[in-house]
Parts: sequence; structure tokens; C-alpha cells
Amino acid sequence: MLRSQLSLQNVTRRYEDRTVLDAVSFTVKPGEKAGIIGDNGAGKSTLLRIVAGADRPDHGEVTVVAPGGVGHLAQSLALPPHATVRNAIDLALADLRDLEARMRRAEAALGGLAPEALGPALNAYAELVARYESRAGYEADARVDIALHGLGLPALDRARALGTLSGGERSRLALAATLASQPELLLLDEPTNDLDDQALAWLEDHLRAHRGTVLAVTHDRVFLERVTTTILEVAEGKVTRHGDGYGGYLATKAAEHRYRVRAYEEWRAELARNTRLAATNVARLDGIPRKLPLSVFGHGGFRSRGRGHGAMSRVRNAKERVERLTARPVAPPPEPLVFTPGLGGKASADAAPPARPAHAAQPAAELTDIRVADRLHLPSLHIAAGERLLVTGPNGAGKTTLLRVVAGELQPDEGTVRTRGRIGHLRQDTTAWAPDLTVLQAFAHGRGGAPDDHADALLALGLFHPSDLRLTVGALSYGQQRRIELARLVSGPVDLLLLDEPTNHLSPALVEHLQAALTDYPGAVVIVTHDRRLRADFTGSHLELDAGHGARRSGAGRLAVPQPDVRGQGARALTLAASA
Repeated sequence: MLRSQLSLQNVTRRYEDRTVLDAVSFTVKPGEKAGIIGDNGAGKSTLLRIVAGADRPDHGEVTVVAPGGVGHLAQSLALPPHATVRNAIDLALADLRDLEARMRRAEAALGGLAPEALGPALNAYAELVARYESRAGYEADARVDIALHGLGLPALDRARALGTLSGGERSRLALAATLASQPELLLLDEPTNDLDDQALAWLEDHLRAHRGTVLAVTHDRVFLERVTTTILEVAEGKVTRHGDGYGGYLATKAAEHRYRVRAYEEWRAELARNTRLAATNVARLDGIPRKLPLSVFGHGGFRSRGRGHGAMSRVRNAKERVERLTARPVAPPPEPLVFTPGLGGKASADAAPPARPAHAAQPAAELTDIRVADRLHLPSLHIAAGERLLVTGPNGAGKTTLLRVVAGELQPDEGTVRTRGRIGHLRQDTTAWAPDLTVLQAFAHGRGGAPDDHADALLALGLFHPSDLRLTVGALSYGQQRRIELARLVSGPVDLLLLDEPTNHLSPALVEHLQAALTDYPGAVVIVTHDRRLRADFTGSHLELDAGHGARRSGAGRLAVPQPDVRGQGARALTLAASA
């Protein structure tokens, strides 16, 4: 029995002057379902390509034992637009297609062999057939059809050009073909992208039933909970293995945080104790005379102060301990992410918000007869102070357009928009910072004082290390740039939060902190998200925008959707119209 399906020993991979993986070592056992997590740009895809043999490490050893084949789903299809669906399927089934071709050649050669050569040839042919049947090769094309149906692409024409498919359709095609190859080792890079809830449920059931080994790069927390038995966390060039699935990973992270808090508090207490000890003994030492009068010399009532005096020794020892503790400080644990409630844009950030009943609060935003070309038509929308609003709908329904209109970044062609207080907008796309701007300069942009004045505030969030502050934006991954946006958002008072896919490109651990911060935030929140966990945990109102189908069926082009009010004051109707 195999002890490991794959192993990496001291694997290092560099790109130019950046080390992505640094002396990484771990093993994966046969049958394990491992989720690979981390921020975008941390090296997750690089790790998967190295395991697949599509990339080579600069140093170290990679061992993969998979007689039943390896299936690698990359984030994009390596085929030109004029290639067909059949070409994509054949590429994913390359191992099986090669075995089948060798079988056919062996069959054709049997007829012309001499009797003495026939036996060995039959044995070789039988071995090929056995390998093909062990991979269920005869049913491979039928499995492709089943997978395409499960992933929402039934009856896809094999002759269709890939260039006529959308990006999401190409991704689902590649995933279906990779799963259908039924390899012993499945390597999947973001397999949940572009899947609806039904397709996700089918994928999770399929992978749980897979008898081989699975390594999947994903940000999907529900997928991690339902499928994985092991978590491989990629961060700062290292890979850390966590057992007991995603729940075990979260438990380990919580324990690490408690340890950091305890270590920091113990360091502070020890530093304070030795500082007090030094000060106390200095005071005692000051009360001891340096020399005694000759009249009492030698009588033993008092002892003159000298280098060997106990108080002086204690002062010296305490000062030495203070110096050691100060020279090797324990970093404080990051503070929890907290969204700061605003004050209607009137009071200072230090003032306490005025107490007033919820029903008397002014609305955070009011929209009337909004139209933006053919992207959004919204007759009315009222967002109450403190309200939670989840905006859903298919791609192209106008979700991002709505948030930009509320934020004042996009002027509607028709209608009025009224907002009150400060608005914080986390966009899908990061701000186009100048590439030579440092992390600290980007965070401090538009704020008073020098950038260095804001360093402590940024570091306290735990989103960046001290060494990261001088990195330029151009050298950052997309996930790190997203952290700058998040840091700016949580470090100032906000009355209305507009969050457009807030969990994109962030590690699951950071997403957990972000969701906790949203739970405690008392202001109004409008969220657009595909994150299943965030949607499942959401409590509040729901606005569903339609890309055209629902409005066309209604005839009038409008739908009234009753929703519960977040303050428990009954139901309200969100009137909306379709956009193209």
C-alpha cells in the first residue's frame, strides 16, 4: 500500500527576483481530498503546476505516484479559439486517447505476427486493455456527457468552436472533461469558478465519491467544508498542512491567535515588572548614603553603599532584562477587523453618535426612477439606516452598476439619487494606483500628515507585515492590492457600506474576519456576492435584479418582491425592472 500519493521535498520556485515557493516540503496520502488556500499571488497555481509536471522547481524534488493517471485543470484552456469542443475533450482525455490508440495499433499488428511472436504480443495487448479498462476508458465519452449535464452544459455540440463559447462555458467544459478522465490524481485550479449552486452541488457530490486523490485550489469556503479532509495553506513562500478539513484549519488559526495574544501579554507584563523592579531598587539605592561619618564607622548600624550592595545588583539585573525584552519584542497580535460606523458626515470621528430610535433614523440612500442606458432600470429603492441589503441576479443584470450609482461614481441617465453620510465602496476591481507607489503611500493617500504617520494604523490591522509597507503596488499580487482597499475601508468612519464581491481574491481566513466585522457593523450595508457562505448567513432584505427574462414574462417589465424589514417592522416591496 502506498504511503504517499505525492511528496515535495525542499521545493523552491522563483520568478525573476521573487521567491514564490521557498523550500516547501509536504506529502499527500492516497485518497486525501486537499484544499489549497491562500491569497491570490501566494503561489497556489504554481504549486499545482509543479505537481502536475507543467512547471519545474528551481530546487528540490517532486515525487508523484499515480499509475491511474493525473488530471490537471488549469484556470484557462490552452487551446486557440478555432479549436473545437471535441479538441478540448481529447486534450483532457489525452492519457485515455493514447492508451486507446496503442490498443488499436497492437490489434492491427496481431494479424501479421509469426506464431512464436504472437504470445508476447497478446500479453502486451492484454496489459494495455487491462489498463484501459481499469480507467473505465470505454465509458469516458459517456462520462463527459454526464459531467456536462451536471455542470449546466447539456448536449454541447462537439464540433462547436471554443471561440463561440463564453469564458464560463469554456471553464465548465474543461472541468467536465477533466473529471471524465477519471484519473487517480485530480489537480483542480479554482474548479468552483463560474458554477451556479446546482452545478456546485453536483461537483461536490462527484468529488466526494471520487476514489482517488484530489488537490483543489479554491476560495470557496462551503466547498472546503464539504469536500476537503486536509488544508494546505500557501503563504509567504511556505506551505502549512492542516488536518481535519476546513473546520480543523479554523480551529488551528483560532488557537494560533490565542497563543499570540498570550505571548504578547506575557511579554508586556514581564517588561513592566522589570521596569518597576529597576525603578523601585533605584529609589532604595538613593536612600543609602555613599559614605558614613567616621564617628559611626565600623559600628555596624549602617552599611555604606557599594558596588556589591544588593539593591544595586537588583537594579543591574532588572535593567539587563529590560534591555533583552526591548531588543527582542513580541509583536502584538493584529486587531480584529472593525468597520467604524459613521456619524452622518457631520460629527468628528471621536464623537459618540447621537442616540435616537431606529424609526427616526434618516435613510442611508433613496433612488427614484433610475435608468442607466440598457444596464439598469430601477423605479425606486429605499435603503434604511442600519439596513442589510443583498443584491443578486445573473451577470449583466446591473448589480455593479447599481452600486456605482449609489456611490456617486456613475451618474444615471435618468432619475435621482439621495444619500446621507459617508459612503465606503469596495469595488470588484482595485484602484488603479501608480505602480511605483508604496503600500503605505497608497493606504495614506488623501489622508492628513506624512505616510509614515499612518504606518501603525495599517500594521495594527494585520493585513500587511512591516516589510511589506515599502513594496510598490506594481510588485503586489491582486490579492495584496485588494488588502489595501480593505484596509482603507475599515480605517475610517462609514455610514453606508457598498461591497461588490468583497470576498474575491482574499484568503478564506481573511474572509472569515471580514464576515465577522460585517456582523458587528451597525451601519447600512449593500452587498453583491457569489460567496455561498456569505449569502447563507445573510439576514436582511433581498433585491433580485433580472437580466431581462423575468420582466419580459411579466409584460409590464416590473416585478414587486415583498421582503422582510430588517428591524422586524413587517414587509416592504422592492420594485424593480429588468436591464439588458
